[in-house]
Amino acid sequence: MKVPSALIGAQVERTAFDHQVRLNLGALDPDEGYRLDAELVLETPFLFRDAAGEWHELDPGTGVSLAPVLALFGQTLTGVDVREHGVLVIDFQDGAGLWIGPDPDFESWHLTGHGVAPITVGPGGEDDWEL
Repeated sequence: MKVPSALIGAQVERTAFDHQVRLNLGALDPDEGYRLDAELVLETPFLFRDAAGEWHELDPGTGVSLAPVLALFGQTLTGVDVREHGVLVIDFQDGAGLWIGPDPDFESWHLTGHGVAPITVGPGGEDDWEL
């Protein structure tokens, strides 16, 4: 699978919480409109690094404990990597970051939308990532 490097430069246009954490990501091409309109869905516990560098262990479906993620609204993605077993690592312009590891029993994250290839990291993770 390919690392979704098209996310670099995209902006978080919406955050939503229920039993999942959803980030809507968009990027404009000055000549053609949206070059990217994607949704990243986190379904299992993840780590969030706030702009001050403090790490938070968060779990979808836990209500107000997800409040730190609201700070991502309007932030631009500056780095995206997928590491061993489908660990997704994202960096943002203000120093914030996300680390979403695979879950042994459940789908951990997925990405869909215009401008990116769909990705699903299922139980146990996924290997063979390429740039």
